[in-house]
Amino acid sequence: MPTVIIRNARSADAQALAALAEATFRDTFADANTPADMDRHCATAYGEAIQAQEIASPARVTLLAEQDRRLVGYAQVRWSASPPCVEARAPGEIQRLYVVRDCHGRGVAHDLMHACLAALAARGADVAWLGVWERNPKAIAFYRKFGFREVGAHVFTVGSDAQRDIVMVRAVAASVAAVHPASVGRR
Repeated sequence: MPTVIIRNARSADAQALAALAEATFRDTFADANTPADMDRHCATAYGEAIQAQEIASPARVTLLAEQDRRLVGYAQVRWSASPPCVEARAPGEIQRLYVVRDCHGRGVAHDLMHACLAALAARGADVAWLGVWERNPKAIAFYRKFGFREVGAHVFTVGSDAQRDIVMVRAVAASVAAVHPASVGRR
C-alpha cells in the first residue's frame, strides 16, 4: 500500500477539500437522512469559500491525508467553547475526521487521529473532545479505542433535523504518543 502523508491544508486546497468533505459526509450519512436535509447541511458546511475560511482560521487546524497525490481523508481540530459536560482547562475539539470509503481499515483514520492529538497537544489543549452521532457505532468504537469516553450529549442539526451527538473526551498531553490502537477509522 502506498504511503499516506498527513499534512496541514493550504489555501490552495480549499476546492479539493470542499469536494472531499461533502462527498465523505454524504457517503457516511445519506442513507440515514433525507435528501433535503443533506442538501441543506452540505450547502452551509462545505463549499470552497467555507473551506478557505476554515483553513485560514487561527482557531482551527485542518489536516489532510494524501496518498499518491489524492486526498483520501481529512480532519479538523478547533478551539472554541465546549459543552458544559467537558471539564477542562484548555479543551480542543476534534470537529471532523473522515476517510474515503476505499481507504477504510487501512490506518488512515488512525494516522489522522494521531495528528489531531498532536495538534491539540502543540496548542496546549489538556482535553480533546468530540461529538459523534449516537447512530454511528463504528465511529464510537474507533474513538473508544483511542481512549475517548462518553460524558454527555449535544444537538447537531443536519438540515432541519436536530440529532443527538454523544460527547466524548480524553486527556491529550501525556498520552498522545502512548496510544497505538490496533486499527480502524462524523462530523
